[in-house]
Amino acid sequence: MSELKKRSSCPVSSSLDIWGDKWSLLIVRDLMFAKQCTYGDFLKSAEKIATNILASRLQMLEENGIITKLEHPDSKAKVLYKLTQKGIDLLPLMVEINLWAEKYFSLPKDRLAIITEVKKDKEGFLKATTKELQRNSNLT
Repeated sequence: MSELKKRSSCPVSSSLDIWGDKWSLLIVRDLMFAKQCTYGDFLKSAEKIATNILASRLQMLEENGIITKLEHPDSKAKVLYKLTQKGIDLLPLMVEINLWAEKYFSLPKDRLAIITEVKKDKEGFLKATTKELQRNSNLT
């Protein structure tokens, strides 16, 4: 993101300029945890993102180097979205958000299973998941 677009030099503010809207981290979540990777897959998420918002957020995440767009191997009409290393580096943040949410919200069983794994060995979970995400994004 160019210096002109930043509201301030604060790291929190600068980061929120990229992924601090209502939808961007949900797209990152789907790429990390649900392995969803096409436009249609994002539209099927429980949060029901509108198509115009989805298109805008995907473009913004791509422009900021969080995701990349690739040709779909099975269909010329589809595009695959994958996390870049910059996107994968959001994993610790996503884990901490889930740990915080567990304290204050009722979570679904699949999310609780992930949190249980994290609590056993957070560093091990982060390392293994990072490697898996890098493999899935062809970064290894």
